Amino acid sequence: MLSFLSHPIIIGCTLVVGLVLLLKGADWLVCGASNLAKKLQVNDLIIGMTIVAFGTSMPEFVVNIVSVANHSTDLAITNILGSNIINTLVIVGISALIYPCIVQKSLLRLDLPLNIAAGLMVLCCVLFGIPFPSDFQGISRFDGILLLLVFAVFLYFNLRSVSKQPANSTPPSVSIRKSIMWIVIGLICLVLGGMMIVKSATIIAQRLGVAEAIIGLTIVALGTSLPELATSAVAAFKHNSNIAIGNVVGSNIFNVFFILGASAIIRPLPAYSGLISDALLTAVSATCMWVLAVCNKQHMIHRWGGIILLLIYAAYLYYRICGI
Repeated sequence: MLSFLSHPIIIGCTLVVGLVLLLKGADWLVCGASNLAKKLQVNDLIIGMTIVAFGTSMPEFVVNIVSVANHSTDLAITNILGSNIINTLVIVGISALIYPCIVQKSLLRLDLPLNIAAGLMVLCCVLFGIPFPSDFQGISRFDGILLLLVFAVFLYFNLRSVSKQPANSTPPSVSIRKSIMWIVIGLICLVLGGMMIVKSATIIAQRLGVAEAIIGLTIVALGTSLPELATSAVAAFKHNSNIAIGNVVGSNIFNVFFILGASAIIRPLPAYSGLISDALLTAVSATCMWVLAVCNKQHMIHRWGGIILLLIYAAYLYYRICGI
């Protein structure tokens, strides 16, 4: 029985089913939570900044919590850094190829610089032990607390800026009971999917002799970034740059400051081989996105900018996998 469950086909199917559960769970959670918030007459902007942004980051959150609980700390860090790299280089790149994306000035002033700072903060925590120098090389519990504090400040200022907006005048017809049901089902699927992904990805890495960090940086990170990819691609098709770009930027901030911070508090995350380059690219990719937006008066990421972002990701992926 155990040999059957450990068969490569079964492991691969487990990984795929886990990803499906993760994606559907996130979708049901966002829909249920959004309908509940609207039914209670909460403002649309507040919903977008909290429930929807957190909902699209729930796959990363669940995978990380399961990973740290199973002592798979490499997977926990690479899932977040890998997701942010994919969000910025791949998802924004694809979105810009579909339709050139305009970046709002508010994102250029606060959110994109904070994206750049996210990668730099992880880098500083690993290299210098900021804010509390110690012999531990990695992201400590103190670092996790600092990340969560930055996230709390960011959330406070964003919620305060939209709190004066009027609430929805036409709440949805979905009942509160049904909305809560979708939230519960979504959470159950997220937990089950996260457990299946971590378990199968760890077995695949061990079988193939591939480092856990590489699996987290590629398969798991791409899988947990699919909600953002679907959201931004559809938004680009509809010429809605605000959702296409805002979805990515908001998710990146949630990933590093909230999810990675919470993960480090649960269990300190020791450094792995390649962490410095991964954290550095997280900051560099956000910088590239910012430069592409500010280098023209329209603050637009053109199709050629999308190609540049995709080529950067392809080159880095080759570098990390081949170890050149």
